[in-house]
Amino acid sequence: MSENESGSATGGALSLPARAARSAVLAAVFTCAACGLVYELALVALGSYLVGNSVTQASIVLSVMVFAMGVGSLLAKPLQGRPVVAFAVIEGALALVGGLSVLVLYAAFAWLDLYVPALVVVAFAVGALVGAEIPLLMTLLQRIRRQDAGSAVADLFAADYVGALVGGLAFPFVLLPLFGHIKGALLVGAVNAVAGIAVVLWLFRRQVRRAARTGLWAGMAGVLAVLGATYALADGFEVSARQALYRDPIALATRTPYQEIVITRRVALSGRPDLRLFLNGDLQFSSVDEYRYHESLVHPVLAGPRGRVLVLGGGDGLALREVLRYRDVREATLVELDPEMIRLARTHREIAGLNRHAFDDPRVRVVTADAFSWLRSASGRYDAVVVDMPDPDDVATAKLYSLEFYGMVKRLLAPGGRMVVQAGSPYFAPKSFRSIEKTVRAAGLEVVPYHVDVPSFGDWGYVLAAQGRAPALTLPADVPDLRFLDAEVLRASTAFGRDLRHRDVEINTLVHPRLVDYENEEWKDA
Repeated sequence: MSENESGSATGGALSLPARAARSAVLAAVFTCAACGLVYELALVALGSYLVGNSVTQASIVLSVMVFAMGVGSLLAKPLQGRPVVAFAVIEGALALVGGLSVLVLYAAFAWLDLYVPALVVVAFAVGALVGAEIPLLMTLLQRIRRQDAGSAVADLFAADYVGALVGGLAFPFVLLPLFGHIKGALLVGAVNAVAGIAVVLWLFRRQVRRAARTGLWAGMAGVLAVLGATYALADGFEVSARQALYRDPIALATRTPYQEIVITRRVALSGRPDLRLFLNGDLQFSSVDEYRYHESLVHPVLAGPRGRVLVLGGGDGLALREVLRYRDVREATLVELDPEMIRLARTHREIAGLNRHAFDDPRVRVVTADAFSWLRSASGRYDAVVVDMPDPDDVATAKLYSLEFYGMVKRLLAPGGRMVVQAGSPYFAPKSFRSIEKTVRAAGLEVVPYHVDVPSFGDWGYVLAAQGRAPALTLPADVPDLRFLDAEVLRASTAFGRDLRHRDVEINTLVHPRLVDYENEEWKDA
């Protein structure tokens, strides 16, 4: 055996008195638990950014990791005879696997199209290594000073759970905003290596043979070197991996607390630029044909009263641009969650040019808030409401298409007021489209669905709604000069092919977010 003792340690076998030694081990437990939870949260968050559907991503990560922790605990039983060496090796492996986990999964998504299998493998590996920690730490604590099992477990799990709390709070509030996904995980891996290896090796160094001790120190140095080198190269890797996900050159990329914003720019041989905005990988507009989408979204809803207009979403300002073309619009309120999106719409030269500097208009009032939460306490009445939200491919966005959401919008509609909702593609996602239509109707509004062709998106649909009776789908009498939409196009837009007319679908509610299932099922095959 490499350790000198198989029972409780004597004072001479430790580098500190027993009480201080226990505190040092519990501090290592605290730190390792914090690191373990950060790895877990990083995997969940990355999946939400790259794939969407945060509930599915969290379920895969949590279930696989918890199962793997049980497996790791069982596999650690034979290692309890050499707990110092075994724990140091496991912590080195965990620091390496956990630290590199985000980078590996990003690469699997960008280049290999193997994200879910890679996620399962990485989550299992991290979970198994985390699970192996507890039995070995328990053995180390008992080597310092024997105590009854209940007290030992209480001390160990108290440090473990408090560490998990700190890690859970540090990830969203410190690591993610300051370092990002990849660098944050690498930094935590380095902390994990130091806390897990250095503390234990230093504390129990007299119980480990010189050759083994030298090898473990060298191993820790190697792990730190790999993590450090990767950290230095992380920015270049992220740029390459992100570019692999987009057809056109990336002009700007930033990650906010709410989403990843990417702007691409390509210049055709004709000299016409194609600027595209993506949120979490989903296309929001192309400068080549966005006018088709926004003209169709805004002008029909403004065929009625329009003194006060509410725009929910649409932080790029393009829907707002169309609203402001009517001089009798006295006030336009825009509610957008992400302040960075508003900043870009105001200051990015090309986006501000596209929206014609809409945010500088004195009639505009910008509210930076979650639209659902804002509606709960909003007062006043609006003549027209434009709902221009991202597609509902996860629970967080599906609530913005729920029965409850439309009920709150209805409460704000003035007499004769109208609402329009962007409702996705009736061709690629017919169940989703019809579910949105059915949900708006279930909120007590009469609806008229319609669709147009937007080349960047394909066949794209909208739902126009009003109280009392179905709204007339027309253009305002004083409609400004439009590039795409006219009365003839609008008349044709209400005709749906036989294969798209009727779908047996359910409404979308907060308790039953059916749209998430429909979206994931339909767009997967698109």
